[in-house]
Amino acid sequence: MNITRGFTGRPRVDDPGLPPGQYDAGDEWPVLSAEVTPDLTPSDWTFRIDGLVAEPRTWDWEQAHALPASAYEGAIHCVTSWSKFGVRFGGVSLDAFLDAVRPDASATHVVAYAHTGYTTSLPLADVTGGRAWIAWEYDGRPLPPEHGGPARLLVPHLYFWKSAKWIAGLRLLDHDEPGFWEGNGYHARGNPWEEQRYSGD
Repeated sequence: MNITRGFTGRPRVDDPGLPPGQYDAGDEWPVLSAEVTPDLTPSDWTFRIDGLVAEPRTWDWEQAHALPASAYEGAIHCVTSWSKFGVRFGGVSLDAFLDAVRPDASATHVVAYAHTGYTTSLPLADVTGGRAWIAWEYDGRPLPPEHGGPARLLVPHLYFWKSAKWIAGLRLLDHDEPGFWEGNGYHARGNPWEEQRYSGD
């Protein structure tokens, strides 16, 4: 399994601490969802990338698991003010999926959408270069449904509403198209270190 640079496989660095306005949730992992948890099994799950790509493609559970495994170990931060340290997710780097579809040079943003219909928007630069994953394990076990299992998007350097649960796909665009929370007053990007919680922050 490939461990993302900077988290394991090298000497550990000092924890950078809490972003502004956050508290350490410790062993707790609050469950916050905009929608009811779906009854979605791995055999039902698919992941698609389309839009401004050379070859739109859909993966099922087995095809996604055939890609090179990758893991993230570090912290996650929720816009509701909690942060959780020492988390470990397993899955596949989003770069592996994007390499297969070959994004167009004009693509600048993605809309991530869930099997429930939830959407969130992100700059393409925030989900490439080893910064995002499709994750289906947490702490070595299957990701629980209430936390987005069977698989979720993981973009840990942004507030956690960007890490769409029950991920179904990405649509690549040449412009920003607000998702659910962005359309309801939340920040377009959501950088915890700049406290980008709401539109105008």
